[in-house]
Amino acid sequence: MTTSTQDGRPDVELRLPADGAYASVLRTTTAGLAARLDFPIDDIEDLRIAVGEASAMVLPEAAPNADLHCAFHLAPGLLTVEVSVDVDHDVTPDYDSFAWQVLDTLASTATATVADGHFAISLTMESSLLDAGA
Repeated sequence: MTTSTQDGRPDVELRLPADGAYASVLRTTTAGLAARLDFPIDDIEDLRIAVGEASAMVLPEAAPNADLHCAFHLAPGLLTVEVSVDVDHDVTPDYDSFAWQVLDTLASTATATVADGHFAISLTMESSLLDAGA
């Protein structure tokens, strides 16, 4: 995971109630950070959609009273977002779901992990300006 901090900590962290009503806050935060990195508007919209789909995958699995944790790693032309929840049951990521297909298509890379009572979706988006040599 690429970060701009020396110790690997996220550049920005956000903790919200694990409730779909707060997904818009996550999408807006993602768009703001991508804009700060000078992502073009099309990439920003793709990121908003991808983060929404990541939330749609993890939220139904959240343990009661869990929080939605979001970690953002920023680098020039690169944004990595990890969305996770605590879980109290076995979770198997649904790689055949519509949400995963959208997420996997829009993000440069996407991974799902389940470990130690956490279910996390991590996605990285590279600015299309990097491909254009700008």
